[in-house]
Amino acid sequence: MSTQDLDNKELNDKTIIKVVGVGGGGGNAINRMVEEGWQNVEFVAINTDARDLLRNEATVKISLSDETSRGLGAGADPEKGRQAALNHESDIRQALQGADMVFVTCGEGGGTGTGASPVVARAARSQGALTVGVVTRPFKFEGERRAESADRGIEALRKEVDALIVIPNDRLSSLADKNITILNAFKAADGALLSGIQSVTELINSNAYIHVDFNDVTTILKDSGTALFGIGQSKGSDRAIHASEIAVTSPLLEASIDGAHGILINIAGSEDMQLPEVYEAVDLVRKKASPEAQIIWGLTFDPDMGDVIRVSVIAAGFDSETPQEDADQPLIAGEKPSSAATAQPDSAISSPEVPSIKPIQLGGDENSAASSSTSASSASAQQAGYQSAPSSVQMPAQHTEPAADTTGDIDIPPFLR
Repeated sequence: MSTQDLDNKELNDKTIIKVVGVGGGGGNAINRMVEEGWQNVEFVAINTDARDLLRNEATVKISLSDETSRGLGAGADPEKGRQAALNHESDIRQALQGADMVFVTCGEGGGTGTGASPVVARAARSQGALTVGVVTRPFKFEGERRAESADRGIEALRKEVDALIVIPNDRLSSLADKNITILNAFKAADGALLSGIQSVTELINSNAYIHVDFNDVTTILKDSGTALFGIGQSKGSDRAIHASEIAVTSPLLEASIDGAHGILINIAGSEDMQLPEVYEAVDLVRKKASPEAQIIWGLTFDPDMGDVIRVSVIAAGFDSETPQEDADQPLIAGEKPSSAATAQPDSAISSPEVPSIKPIQLGGDENSAASSSTSASSASAQQAGYQSAPSSVQMPAQHTEPAADTTGDIDIPPFLR
């Protein structure tokens, strides 16, 4: 085989990544990714709300319209969302066929995202795809019922994915002006979903100088349960270690990464990065992980970053089923964390109100939707389950379903959900 043949073969063997937005929140995240120019990722939008689906920019759209929803949404009832997804499971499986990695993203607490996302994740994982959930918890002001529905939905989804990243919306207030508008607050939530996905996809960017391949990512995330992510950036003196500090103490982290058994790190910056500063950045994360942790890191050179260094961290594999909640994290604007990230010099760059996502390049042509039909598996007869339970990927699904969320909450319009 010639070198040219080898190069062509490598280019043709690229990782197929599909990002699925379920419900209004997931659909909004998809639209943001399309607007940002993400390439070589196939987007799939799934919704019970036909009007909202029409506005979506995804390549593939699946309407979960049935006799109960009639294309009008799930009415904040996760059981309606789940049943609608089960009724269209063969369509979902066909859309996800051939994927190496599938991200399932939604805003938890509503009807479609909460109820349908476990069905979507099971369809992806049962076909061999590395499946990662990236979801948000609702804002506290959205009410206790929505929060409880989100908790049940998160536990149901956790059983169907290899790794689950949960972003609490209330933590976003720590990144933004306390006078942020409600529209920008929800845009920030969408941006956080994007950042969670980008923190993984950036690691397998084929343009990286030290390349983390798909098998490396699989090693860390496969059957790992809860995963955490953080992104930090800084410039000037001690920029790398400050960026690393920000990443591991990020308000977007729902818990501490202490004791993680698997760590993925990507460091991005211009070619003037020096070995000692990169060493310090990686070593800071290593010290927080388990002594036996497997650490995989990558290095990306981007001349457009100038003096800025960005550190992305994914932590997974905890001794307990969920990592220890970090009580030091600020929950409202104006509070100050007790972490090292608060004592940064002026050179540190604070996280933006709405995270800025750079288009990712994975090499090769853009993937088209899978067209061959696949029969629905016997999994369609299984119940997803929404009762609270200790999280475990292997735990069998239960059958207790939540009541429809009809009172006690703010009715969030579909374009914001």
